[in-house]
Amino acid sequence: MIATEVHAAALPKPVPPHGLLAGRSVLVTAAAGGGIGFATAQRVLEEGARALVIADIHERRLGEALAKLRGEFGERRIEGRIANVTDESQVQSLIDFSEEATGGIDVLVNNAGLGGTRRVVDMSDEEWHRVLDVTLTGTFRLTRAMLKKMQPRGRGAIVNNASVLGWRAQKEQAHYAAAKAGVMALTRCSALEAAEYGIRINAVSPSIVFHDHLRKSAPAELLKDLAGREAFGRAAESWEIANVIVFLASDYASYLVGETISASSQRA
Repeated sequence: MIATEVHAAALPKPVPPHGLLAGRSVLVTAAAGGGIGFATAQRVLEEGARALVIADIHERRLGEALAKLRGEFGERRIEGRIANVTDESQVQSLIDFSEEATGGIDVLVNNAGLGGTRRVVDMSDEEWHRVLDVTLTGTFRLTRAMLKKMQPRGRGAIVNNASVLGWRAQKEQAHYAAAKAGVMALTRCSALEAAEYGIRINAVSPSIVFHDHLRKSAPAELLKDLAGREAFGRAAESWEIANVIVFLASDYASYLVGETISASSQRA
């Protein structure tokens, strides 16, 4: 008999650390809260990063995230900075602060992004531009600023957070899908330029990851439906996506250039 119903697989246990980022310094944007950014901040420290800077636009949540990370990894250099990726002056300030605080950033994780739900016929210019400014242009601004620091050193890694919506279609997501497709294209093109200086740029493409902000901003039935479409019949855990980001940032990905890894069964 062939099963016709997808049952959610049991959650795997987190993988023990292997020192993949030992001695590295890392900057993660949009790292406050309980999503992929914070999970990545935790994971890079678990994997041996010597210093970490997390950035976010939400001051209270940033302070809470810093307190939690310092409580768990107090022996490391852990700093936080308020930053709006749509503001070039704040981007420059973040990069300068991070460079000084860590002695030079080895890994940049571009995690900042903004979504929304709106049919194209009802979408305003403001809604369209806001999503693209945060999600695509914000990634461009951070990449540009970071490359200016990494290129003279001849090393470094940048990991961008894309989305399966950069490949496939979904109603009411034209602005977000366009932005994430742009992140993929930016990753490919900038990676070829950066490779000339020994710098690797790649991306991860998650489908659906449950966290508190998403649960508050999307209907429960929609989330259940999206999770049910996945191969395992469940959404990803934030730390599962963080694992892919850490891999791309590590020397295990030394020959990956401009790649987007799908952390999902929803590749197209």
